[in-house]
Amino acid sequence: MRFPSILAFLLCIGLMTTSCVSKKKFMNVQSELAKANEDLGKCGVSLNEYMAKLTNCQQELATSQNTAQNRQSQLDDLRSQLADCKALRDKQLSQVGDLTVLSQSANNNIKETLSQLEQKDKYIHLLQAAKSKADSINLALSVNLKSVLKDGIEDKDVEIKVDKTVVFINLSDKMLYESGSAKITSRANEVLGKIAKIVESRPDVEVMVEGYTDNVPIKTSCMEDNWDLSVKRATSVVRALQNTHHVDPNRLIAAGRGEYNTLMPNTTAEGRSANRRTRIIIMPKLNQFYDLLNPNMAPK
Repeated sequence: MRFPSILAFLLCIGLMTTSCVSKKKFMNVQSELAKANEDLGKCGVSLNEYMAKLTNCQQELATSQNTAQNRQSQLDDLRSQLADCKALRDKQLSQVGDLTVLSQSANNNIKETLSQLEQKDKYIHLLQAAKSKADSINLALSVNLKSVLKDGIEDKDVEIKVDKTVVFINLSDKMLYESGSAKITSRANEVLGKIAKIVESRPDVEVMVEGYTDNVPIKTSCMEDNWDLSVKRATSVVRALQNTHHVDPNRLIAAGRGEYNTLMPNTTAEGRSANRRTRIIIMPKLNQFYDLLNPNMAPK
């Protein structure tokens, strides 16, 4: 009986020992399982991070590819612009070459022109001297006319101007003619007599008389229109210079300008009064100009 009791006791101790060992292993396994779960959680987090990084990398890769495509397109555009610039440069080089040829031709033409001008030097000096002489004569003529005409004549009725090679004397119609007609007044004859004396002292000039009117229509038994009136008034002045003041008719010219070539608009009484005028032009004889323009007339 004793042996079985001992055996039973030993079995109980073995079972207890086995039970203790198994529980310890179980606890270890549970600890390892918890750690494994924890590691698994960490791996999940890491996996998510890596997945996010992978997504970012894919996006950056796509962006890089688009950037590369854009830069390739820009490179293609730059190559095209470079080709255009080269073509333009070649064209400009060709044009420069043409201009060089033209410049040489122009230079030759300039040399030839200068040579001709040197040959015409005497003629040029002749023209310059003639112009200076004409300017001096006109200046003296203008001074003389103003001096002679100032006595007894209002400034607004007479205007004297010098322009290049001619002298202009503008006379108002109210001083020269009776109203609406071409008949010369006694006061007009006084003024024309003074002008005739100056003209007679200058045998190298001609006298042109131009008649002007305003735009008010006129039609009478003696006048067809303003053209007719302007011509008749100019002719009356020319006849007075010839017949009354004895100016050589070969030096006289009569012309009518009608209502045109106005000084002021015809919209006011003042403007119409200014436009009704007669202009006497004292100028060198035309044959003298022709002589000056003829190189064969230049002194050798």
